[in-house]
Amino acid sequence: MSDKPPLHVSVIATPGTLSMPIAGLYEVLNAFPVVAGFYDEVPASPPFEVEIVGATRTNMTSASGLPITIQRAITDIEQTDIVIVPIMAADDSWQTGRHPDLVDWMRRMHAGGALLCSACTGLLVLAETGLLDGRRATTHWAIEPVVRHTFPEIELCLDEVLVTAGEREEFVMSGGASSWQDLVLYLIGRCVGPTASQAVAKFELLERHAEGQAPYLPFLPRTRHGDSLVLGLQKWLDTNYAIASPVAEMTRRSGLSPRALERRFRRATDHSPIGYVQQIRIAEAKRWLEQTDAPIDQISWEVGYEDAAAFRRLFKRIVRITPGAYRRKFTLPKLA
Repeated sequence: MSDKPPLHVSVIATPGTLSMPIAGLYEVLNAFPVVAGFYDEVPASPPFEVEIVGATRTNMTSASGLPITIQRAITDIEQTDIVIVPIMAADDSWQTGRHPDLVDWMRRMHAGGALLCSACTGLLVLAETGLLDGRRATTHWAIEPVVRHTFPEIELCLDEVLVTAGEREEFVMSGGASSWQDLVLYLIGRCVGPTASQAVAKFELLERHAEGQAPYLPFLPRTRHGDSLVLGLQKWLDTNYAIASPVAEMTRRSGLSPRALERRFRRATDHSPIGYVQQIRIAEAKRWLEQTDAPIDQISWEVGYEDAAAFRRLFKRIVRITPGAYRRKFTLPKLA
């Protein structure tokens, strides 16, 4: 990599951008001369030329109130190698069409061969290019409803912390707020080499989320679906999830056949009755693991599973790590 010209990286800053990922991406991608002093596998000459770019060259205030300097206007950039759209302040009021010039510019950069990347809610701008239609993507779990409603053609994979798509894997998307770290390590590994990526991770104390986002995802069931019967069953499950046969009792309470309840419940919640029960039980098990020292076998029984081995298998299937690993990762800290 040292005998090649550096790759040009354009980090997007617009009103609503958060400063943390911009600063992090900028500093890590520019850290090679320092890191090379400790690791032979890291090139001393910078493999990236990083710029913070936007609609105009100016100073702006980030969504968190910190200043950001936009070093170059996108109108002055005819070609770049990597475009990164970092975290945008987003909520249920997100409207498309806020950044038409930026979206058009990103389409042109893609046509010229650039990688298009997003971190967290930056997916909302990347999705407006239309280039992700029919493709897999990931983002922060909190904006799932917005993405599904606004961009229904995108296949959301919220369990994944990093997703690549496209014939040449030219779209790279990372999940939650700190997943810009996974993105930057991926880009270093892809463009410079895996040993360089590992060395940078060690030097900067960056952690890859190898298990994906699944351990971090809360269970947020749909309740505004307009089906009063299903909503009543959901409320009943909130306190009765641990009984021996909750689905059979739900069927009895509904007065429907098992097949009719299955269809109606799934239509309202996007979950089958048994899948919904499993999600509630695992969510409660997480709370036990985080806040108590109770043995895992006891937690299994408390949330409705007499077979602790079956509970462990289900927990790992849904959360992607074992109950013990989850406890080590998320147990509440005991402050001095």
